[in-house]
Amino acid sequence: MIDPQVPLTGTQKVAIVLMNMDHDRATEVMKQFSEAEAADIAAEIVQLRRVDADVAETTVLEFHDLTMRGGRAARGGHAYAVGLLEASFGAERAAGVMSRVASSMAGKAFEFLDTAEPLQILTLLDGELPQTIALVLAHLRPEHASAVIAGLEGTLPAEVAQCIAGMGTATPEAIRVVTDSLKARVGAVTATRDSVEVVGGIQPLVEIINRADVATERSLLEALDARDPVLAEQVRARMLTFADIVRLEDRDVQQVLRGIDAGILAIAMKGSTEGVIEIIRKNLSERNREILDDEIRGLGPVRVSQVEEGRATIVRAIRDLEAQGSITVTRADEDAYVV
Repeated sequence: MIDPQVPLTGTQKVAIVLMNMDHDRATEVMKQFSEAEAADIAAEIVQLRRVDADVAETTVLEFHDLTMRGGRAARGGHAYAVGLLEASFGAERAAGVMSRVASSMAGKAFEFLDTAEPLQILTLLDGELPQTIALVLAHLRPEHASAVIAGLEGTLPAEVAQCIAGMGTATPEAIRVVTDSLKARVGAVTATRDSVEVVGGIQPLVEIINRADVATERSLLEALDARDPVLAEQVRARMLTFADIVRLEDRDVQQVLRGIDAGILAIAMKGSTEGVIEIIRKNLSERNREILDDEIRGLGPVRVSQVEEGRATIVRAIRDLEAQGSITVTRADEDAYVV
């Protein structure tokens, strides 16, 4: 419920107005927003559920050009948000919008861990079941979760990886139990959101592994091979590799290479296919190609681990730029563009 003393955001005000309107009229209004705007509004509707009558009255009066019928008893919650979106955009697009709503809300229950060090999180999770650890890691930033999973011992990393890959939608009650328990340990007092939905699956696991160091990636995949070969193969199929640089547009390759040291690039290219070498060389300036050639000529025998680490550095650069929206990576199983 909204605190009457805290100023409302614009999105919250829109949500409150829609919650007070006749459903059909609210649908017509929602259609005027973009899907991104609708997702933000739906997220607020899901969280608000009930609104103080005075707050609702004050908010609605701001929209003096709207004629409201009936009382101001605002309706909210997940079901109302879904119904409003379906009526506005259709069932298929509504499902996509709600999926983005769930994703945007997913990490909020565990926000109090954002500033915690991986070692602190490991201490908090000590003795927990793999399912519980998986639930927590699925909410953390991938690079944060990678550092935590690298600190797990024995068979636990593989067990947790399996749980993340097989995780479906977690109930708010399950999330509340976990977050309340962890908050009690760290002395946090932040309240848990009521309407958080969490979706696990293979992709969150891939995101975590993609940001892990080479040793952690190798050991985790080997452990998954032993426990669940099919899952291990599915993970490998989705993982970004150094060879995927050939799937980038030239301008994106140039962005990636701009931040890579020529010495690291030379090591990473050792033993690469002609296609990879060609795409790299053609996207370097003439001066940088000369520097790269000098580095390559100066290379002696290179350990496989050095090559893997060099390639991992470039993969991390690709992933970071993709996460920022600066470049687009087309995976093998994704549809090509139609022109």
